Amino acid sequence: MELTTNIKSFEQLTLDEFHDMIALRIAIFVIEQNCPYQDLDGKDKTSFHALLHVNQQLVATARILPPGISYNEVSIGRVVVDTAFRGKSIGHELMNVCMNFVSKQFGEVPVRISAQSHLVKFYNEHGFVSTGKEYLEDNIPHTEMMYSTHINQ
Repeated sequence: MELTTNIKSFEQLTLDEFHDMIALRIAIFVIEQNCPYQDLDGKDKTSFHALLHVNQQLVATARILPPGISYNEVSIGRVVVDTAFRGKSIGHELMNVCMNFVSKQFGEVPVRISAQSHLVKFYNEHGFVSTGKEYLEDNIPHTEMMYSTHINQ
């Protein structure tokens, strides 16, 4: 399995990459999770997009939002792995790629995410801790989480 990774700004995405990214997000967030919501929220245009491919097939994606778009901090969202590629550590690779990019692009800054609550342990493994704020987003339990090099120091 040959895994390739890229991070691109919205302007750098090809039409095929944008199509495949949105198709994957809809397949998981709308169809699999049975959650109709407005995926295209205008934030993709100001985000960076992590794209992970296996043999030129998009298998995972996430968007990295600069400070001031979703939160005061940098944020990572729309984290998704194709169902056929789960259990192969691709989600962990995706988060590593995102966090390395954040460090290079923005420095050692705090990162805020809105995690689906069943994935809290997954994000804990990447240094995120719950802020204690839990809520329903599109009828799915979510937990606000923060990554900071200053937490627990």
